[in-house]
Amino acid sequence: MDALLPIVLLSVLLGALIAFFFFKSYSLKRKSEIGTFAKPELHSDPAKKPARAPQSKKSHSKPHSHSHVSDKDQNKRHHPLDLNTLKGHGDSVTGLCFSPDGRHLATACTDGSARVFKLDDASSKSQKFLRINLPPGGQPAAIVFAGDSSSVVVASHAMSGSSLYMYGEEKAKPSNDSKQQPKLPLPEIKWKHNNIHGPRAVVTLVETASTYGSGDGSTIVASCSEGTDIKLWHGKTGKLLGEVDTNQLKNTMATISPNGRFIAAAAFTADVKVWEIIYARDGSVKEVTNAMQLKGHKSAVTWLCFCPSSEKIITASKDGSIRIWNINVRYHMDEDPKVLKVFPITTLDSNGATVQYRHLNISPDGKILAATHGPTLQWLSVETGEVLDTAEKAHDGDITWTAWSPKPVPVGDRHTLVLATASLDKKVKLWGVPSSSN
Repeated sequence: MDALLPIVLLSVLLGALIAFFFFKSYSLKRKSEIGTFAKPELHSDPAKKPARAPQSKKSHSKPHSHSHVSDKDQNKRHHPLDLNTLKGHGDSVTGLCFSPDGRHLATACTDGSARVFKLDDASSKSQKFLRINLPPGGQPAAIVFAGDSSSVVVASHAMSGSSLYMYGEEKAKPSNDSKQQPKLPLPEIKWKHNNIHGPRAVVTLVETASTYGSGDGSTIVASCSEGTDIKLWHGKTGKLLGEVDTNQLKNTMATISPNGRFIAAAAFTADVKVWEIIYARDGSVKEVTNAMQLKGHKSAVTWLCFCPSSEKIITASKDGSIRIWNINVRYHMDEDPKVLKVFPITTLDSNGATVQYRHLNISPDGKILAATHGPTLQWLSVETGEVLDTAEKAHDGDITWTAWSPKPVPVGDRHTLVLATASLDKKVKLWGVPSSSN
């Protein structure tokens, strides 16, 4: 019995050692499994050493992220006619206008300011601009140049109604230091009018030079309210030159012919009313009289524009058609305007219904009609009505205004006409001309 005791003790000791190593091995394996579930990124690449796993994950994530961005950029690739995007606006851009020489672009933004961009090269990603802060309490709704690039007229809407402000540059004051260049002061208010349409907002603000007949060539500005009234102003002095009432429940928009002879308005009805601006011998505006009506659409006209010659008007309607009218008629002898062409609007929305164009703008050469609906921009042939090109999502929000440069402007190493669009997405975009129209 005594001889067996050492053997028994040795067996127990060996069994205890075997049990110890077994449970230790199991514990380490379990711990490893727990660590694997808690931090899977450490083992994202089994070919790499554990000590270098975090660095490997980081380096692996970079190309993955880059690939994702590349795919995103690929999906949002610029339209071929997209020349540039002017950023820096703090809120929705509600209006824009080119200067007469096409080298400046003014914008109105609901962040309470107006901006004037200098377009030395429309394709440059670094555009210089002058910011003009309007009086607090109102939101800029529209903007036009008052005859040259040094002065602008801005329409702003507040709770009490709409106001017009004309900002003009002051001459630089000479400096006592001959080596130091004089600083250009910010534009200041030259004239203003409050509550120009009572409590109603301004829906459109347009300008042109009064060159027809005995017109003196000065800039005239037309403000159209959301009510039924339209007012005509002198751009430099702010003098009220005349006003008309459309008597059509609610105005949609109004515009002036390029030569300053006619005012035309689209409103709640299918008819378009046209007035003539009569000039006195001294070149000033004498009166604004009824001229004619464009009758033929079966539903409300959503937008219109004059052709460069001022002898034709293009209208778009909810009835699904675009019409070109000859207004060079003897209306004072009861001769009616004539319909020259009728084009169907062929574009359909997601529900299969014909789209309603909200803006029409014809190019200075009279060949291309820019039309918008929501965030979509289209270029149409004025000759055939054919859609030349489409930017389905030109902006990330609805387009609020469009304007063509009056002259070709520098774009890289060439000069070309440029179309500008403003949007609720806080951006202004510059676009080229479809190649088939050149």
